[in-house]
Amino acid sequence: MGVAGTLVALAALMQGMTLRHARARAAMQGQLADFIAHDASPSFTTDADGAIGFQNRAAADRFGQRSGQSLTRALEDLFASPAAVLFRLQSKATALGAAREDLVTRRGHVRLSVHRIGESIFLWRLEQMAERAVGGRGADTISLPMLTVSKSGTILFMNEALRRLVGERVRTLDRIFADLPVRPGEDHQIATQSGPVRALVAEIEGVGGRREIFLLPLAAGRATPADPTSFEALPVALMRLAPDGLVLAANHAARGMLGPVEGEQRFSDLVEGLGRSVADWLRDAAEGRAERRPEVLRVRRGEGEMFLQVTLSRMREEGRVVIVAVLSDATQLKTLEAQFVQSQKMQAIGQLAGGVAHDFNNLLTAISGHCDLLMLRHDKGDPDFADLNQISQNANRAASLVGQLLAFSRKQTLKPQIIDLRDALADLTHLLNRLVGEKVRLTLAHDPALRLIRADKRQLEQVIMNLVVNARDAMPGGGTIRIETENVFFPQVFQRDRVSVPPGEYVIVRVSDEGIGIAPDNLVKIFEPFYTTKRTGEGTGLGLSTAYGIVKQTGGYIFCDSVPGAGTCFTLYFPAHAQTAEPEAEPDPAPHPARSLHNGAETVLLVEDEAAVRAFASRALKLRGYTVFEAEHAEEALRILEDQGLEVDAFVTDVVMPGMDGPSWVREALKSRPGTPVVFMSGYAEDVFNDGRPAVPKAVFLPKPFSLSELTETVTRQIQS
Repeated sequence: MGVAGTLVALAALMQGMTLRHARARAAMQGQLADFIAHDASPSFTTDADGAIGFQNRAAADRFGQRSGQSLTRALEDLFASPAAVLFRLQSKATALGAAREDLVTRRGHVRLSVHRIGESIFLWRLEQMAERAVGGRGADTISLPMLTVSKSGTILFMNEALRRLVGERVRTLDRIFADLPVRPGEDHQIATQSGPVRALVAEIEGVGGRREIFLLPLAAGRATPADPTSFEALPVALMRLAPDGLVLAANHAARGMLGPVEGEQRFSDLVEGLGRSVADWLRDAAEGRAERRPEVLRVRRGEGEMFLQVTLSRMREEGRVVIVAVLSDATQLKTLEAQFVQSQKMQAIGQLAGGVAHDFNNLLTAISGHCDLLMLRHDKGDPDFADLNQISQNANRAASLVGQLLAFSRKQTLKPQIIDLRDALADLTHLLNRLVGEKVRLTLAHDPALRLIRADKRQLEQVIMNLVVNARDAMPGGGTIRIETENVFFPQVFQRDRVSVPPGEYVIVRVSDEGIGIAPDNLVKIFEPFYTTKRTGEGTGLGLSTAYGIVKQTGGYIFCDSVPGAGTCFTLYFPAHAQTAEPEAEPDPAPHPARSLHNGAETVLLVEDEAAVRAFASRALKLRGYTVFEAEHAEEALRILEDQGLEVDAFVTDVVMPGMDGPSWVREALKSRPGTPVVFMSGYAEDVFNDGRPAVPKAVFLPKPFSLSELTETVTRQIQS
């Protein structure tokens, strides 16, 4: 057969396939038509271009015959901008197979859904939303006036009851309410065609910032006879209470929050106050002293914890006082409040820890310093030397404890360097194996392409040791502790435990165990200082708070996952360092040539407001041959420097002092004495006093507490440099 014959046969085949496809399409259309013909909700089928192929009887009754027209045109009288909605839904259905959206229309709330059938047929269905169309009858059929308002305050919909009350269709809230803004649970003055009336306002939030506002009219301070069906179906939780707290009525929404309200129950049986008696609050509201002031109450029933914000309004019915309570769910609000309080508490503890640590560092500097001075006058054979050594060792232990407090408050001094965690953990393994003992097995697993990080190596080792010790203590019967590292990249913000981790590349360290786990109630407290589940004497409660502070000060994040009885996993996130070269070694102080310091030529200006620290530092420097001028505060130091004939070789100053601080007076002094070396002393971290200001030239930082030798060697290096 020639080429022409082949083309003819191919054309015939394609025509046959097209006919079969058309017949299949028609058969599918017929099946769909039979399927939706008796559906009570309006339904349409369209092609990919939106042309209507079939509509059922409900659609024809509501929209007329629309066969062959576009669905956009058929729905344009139902709600504004149908083209955008239809395009959005059809795109979702093309990708996912189905889509739906709840809409506010001129006839109330509807749900528009679409299903893709085959390759190019779409089935559309309009369903009146019974749960939003109060009582399933549509907003226009209820006697309770209501409206829907947009986020910007534009009125999108008014039901028939409100249109009759106002007398016209209006677009803005100020045409209805004389006293804006609208406050749910309070009564407002409503402008009607027969004059102003008072109405109690109830409100629920909708999608996209929309609000549904319902009005319960009042007249001359008395409630008008309420439509019981409207009260029952209103999607805002309402209750009518007697002044003594007896529940007179509760609508469906209120019962959904509180559970069944049966018999003669009192409001205080359903909820409890957070510090104040519910009965006292109701009594004040009945007497006009506490109405329209919302209170947050805890629901007594239910397994989970639930909070309600309740607003009371006082009114009279048939000569007796009745209280109307408007209830709204405040559980999320209370959760956020609890989280905020926890954050504030942690911040306050951090500030307290930092302040206490600063004062303790001054005390420890004086104690250990004067101890060093005493030890200079006693050799090892002296009977008093052992006692002095004990004082020195315990002062160092106290300094270590203060360092943990500073770590938690993120005010410790860090010496960051580029670290390869594989090498750092390998060096630490020997010590960790000794810590965990024989019953516990320690394993390490690394990402072969692990990135570098920038951190203080010693502090990072402290974090790992704290986590491993806790894991060991959680497995008294033995088990396995796993330390794992890997790279991770977050293309967008990563949300975890109320923390937002910025996008970027991170290095993860996981420390997991097979221990007893942590109870959910305790999990939120584990990073608080001095909180511990161990018995008295087994732990200080500072291990995890120290780890938390070190990780946060390094710029990282720490999270905990735990299942009681199954184990715990701590996950640390450190920003990956961009450098790909070998990690830098910690610099060693360069040796300096020996120089005699006993000629009295070197002069030091010492500024310290703590008398004990100043006395120790002055004696230490004088013992090494320096001439020392002492000042109690910055202003006195500047007065000493007014003597232009005085040669000063170095400034040694505290950072935090009453009046002018250390960096401020030093900058002032350097204007007339440029190039003078500076030693800053502080119990806080080095970066606490920078405050974004340029660094002081030729200055070094000496953290408190320091020893006699550390002080004199630092001053010597500065002068000789």
